[in-house]
Amino acid sequence: MVSLVLALIAVGFALSLPFSWFLVHLGNRVGALDSAGAAGHIKELRKVPNIGGISIFWSVVAPLSVGFALIEWMPERVTEWVPSIRAFLPRLEATQHSWAWILIGALAMHLLGLYDDRRALRAWPKLFLQVAVAASVVWWGDVRLLSFLSEYGELGTMLSLIVSVLWIIVIVNAVNFLDNMDGLAGGITAIAATCFMVATILNGQYFIAGALALLVGSLVGFLAFNVPPARLFMGDGGSLFIGFWLAALAARTTFVSPERADYALGTAWYGVFMPIIVLAIPLYDGVFVTVYRLSKGKSPFVGGPEHISHRLVQLGLSKRRAVAVLWLLTAITGISGIGLGRMEPWQAALIGVQLFAIFLAMAILETSVSRTNGNGHGGSAS
Repeated sequence: MVSLVLALIAVGFALSLPFSWFLVHLGNRVGALDSAGAAGHIKELRKVPNIGGISIFWSVVAPLSVGFALIEWMPERVTEWVPSIRAFLPRLEATQHSWAWILIGALAMHLLGLYDDRRALRAWPKLFLQVAVAASVVWWGDVRLLSFLSEYGELGTMLSLIVSVLWIIVIVNAVNFLDNMDGLAGGITAIAATCFMVATILNGQYFIAGALALLVGSLVGFLAFNVPPARLFMGDGGSLFIGFWLAALAARTTFVSPERADYALGTAWYGVFMPIIVLAIPLYDGVFVTVYRLSKGKSPFVGGPEHISHRLVQLGLSKRRAVAVLWLLTAITGISGIGLGRMEPWQAALIGVQLFAIFLAMAILETSVSRTNGNGHGGSAS
């Protein structure tokens, strides 16, 4: 099964690369270019197509849907092609309802993003629709974090549902906020998806691993046209889908299993924090930007140059170097988080100290720019 998962990276890449190339030419021909966004949005407009999310979405969802259809309609033929999959078919059958809702939610987020790229939805209607999609997937698809809380009755179940919806909304918008510089969101989410993929391979959740592998491959294919200087942007049609996909699959992943002493990802309760550590950089950026904008009396959903990527450029780094620094920081936090549940308490505490040190260093850079530039503005934003 591991070889099949790794092969799906190649599938995602093989679909995304030519599809992205096609969208570059199509977008320029039909004028589907970067737009100003909602009123008050501050950004440097460039004549670059912003429909790359179409390639990312379909390079993930199309092969996954075909695979599920083949398993549903031709299970014997599939097991002939991939004999090792037979042992995992009962698990897929038990979770196919959740997978259907994840695919529905992914499509809804993608379409919402595509509409926003063309019509520039206002912030609150856009957030309301995101909450509606997330709540539907959590409630009807049983895509939940902390599902063990249901053991404590209705209050525990309600808390799990609320936390799960908030998790999806936070990650969706963190990735959306992150899409503010060429190659940044695509690279960081590819690294995060790789870390989640490794974790799910280790604990034997191969269908989730395969879905993540397709995302990794599709993002790498897209990045061929998105690294500076970009010829194609993912747009909200890409960022909302990617954020939802990572959040939903993280919610379906078992990061810790206290009742199984041999569980690959460990038995320690703090293992549940692995997804937060893997996604620490986009979460930090999203929280900082939200707090900063609110402190200035601005809407957190109206874009501007307050992101850590812009601050690094204002401190003298080139955009390529700023993006590379944030890629590397994501790799550091992501790799550190994979084995969190297997660590001794003191080792997990060191990971926490490391994360705090990274955040402190980033905060120092943020305030250094503020002191240098006064209000911290300058450069472009998306």
